[in-house]
Amino acid sequence: MNAPISRTKPPPEDDSGDAAPFLLRGFAVVHGVLAALFACLALLLVAISAREAWEVLNMDLGPKAAQLVIEAVGVLAAAVVALQIAQTITEEEVIRSAHISAPTRVRRFLSRFMVVVVVALAIEALVATFRAAHEDSTELLHAAAMVLAVGVLLAGWGVFIRMNRYAEELEPEAMREAQEEDEKLK
Repeated sequence: MNAPISRTKPPPEDDSGDAAPFLLRGFAVVHGVLAALFACLALLLVAISAREAWEVLNMDLGPKAAQLVIEAVGVLAAAVVALQIAQTITEEEVIRSAHISAPTRVRRFLSRFMVVVVVALAIEALVATFRAAHEDSTELLHAAAMVLAVGVLLAGWGVFIRMNRYAEELEPEAMREAQEEDEKLK
């Protein structure tokens, strides 16, 4: 015969090992795909840089070869930026599933990103300066603007780190939590 219908709620399932909601897991998957795309594009940039280096080996060494080498270094710097972004996204959004809110996480996330951006921009400024000095001196103003941009970025980054350090002192538990997460990644 028919079993009586229970009007009580079933006991909650024990999901203590997997507490992340479905939507947040979806975002982690999307972040993983983005990180993989950044990594693939970084590898493509490495291949392009290697091709430029190969061209240099097959030509006479001189100003044109030096320019190609510097451009290859610039492309490699862009590859490092792409790989660093892929690593940061993977660590912060996929592995840790961290939501950037604590001052420590914000400082660390932006610092990792700013290092590679400043280095890449500085190398591009070097390439632009080299090209302007040897080909078109009217482009020196553009190269100088890039060097100035590197300086402004470094100064702004320094101010940010200094101000963020004060905020970290107000939240020491966030610093300990971030350090514990670092231990999990090792």
